[in-house]
Amino acid sequence: MALVKPVEQLREMEVAGDYTGRLALLEELKSMPCGALWDYFGWKKGVPAGLAFMDEIRDYEKRVLSERS
Repeated sequence: MALVKPVEQLREMEVAGDYTGRLALLEELKSMPCGALWDYFGWKKGVPAGLAFMDEIRDYEKRVLSERS
């Protein structure tokens, strides 16, 4: 989320004393679709979105972690 946060704009607003604008921008950032951006990044890297990776984790637990007990 930090990668898409307009830090420079927020700093400029603070220096200028535009605290109302800064607060409004921070509130707007709360509803940014960061999940969608993360899913897109994963898709570009060949990683399934959502909880699809859980099947691989459960398989790993059965194959590897169960042998440690």
